[in-house]
Amino acid sequence: MAHIGFTGEEFNAFRNVPRDGPIQMLNLVALRERAEYPDGRDATGAEAYAAYGRETAHILEKLGGRIVWRGKMEAMLIGPQDDESWDICFIAEYPSVDAFVSMIKDAEYRAAMVHRQAAVKDSRLIRMEPLGGGENFGG
Repeated sequence: MAHIGFTGEEFNAFRNVPRDGPIQMLNLVALRERAEYPDGRDATGAEAYAAYGRETAHILEKLGGRIVWRGKMEAMLIGPQDDESWDICFIAEYPSVDAFVSMIKDAEYRAAMVHRQAAVKDSRLIRMEPLGGGENFGG
């Protein structure tokens, strides 16, 4: 089952995590070979996702958000070998949940979402609390 959006129940659970302060969102994105735009325009999934990034970058910045990490998946060592492969992996940081919510409610951002929806075959979006570096794997 592909995951490209969230339900109202999932959004409420996300918002109701009892913690203030910055959040980090782990984004794992698998792209379609060809984008699937409602109006039928022709683009690759990568081109459509790039358009989404270009059209929303200033909104992310305006709200105090930033990309804190990007990486390219090379191989799955532990996990589904055939079910999950990610074309784009990054962590976006927001000063607060409210900043993230403001972004997704922004009219210009919502208009740019047509590119993300057309581009994405599957995704994961995971809310995380930023923690400092640790001395070992456990903390």
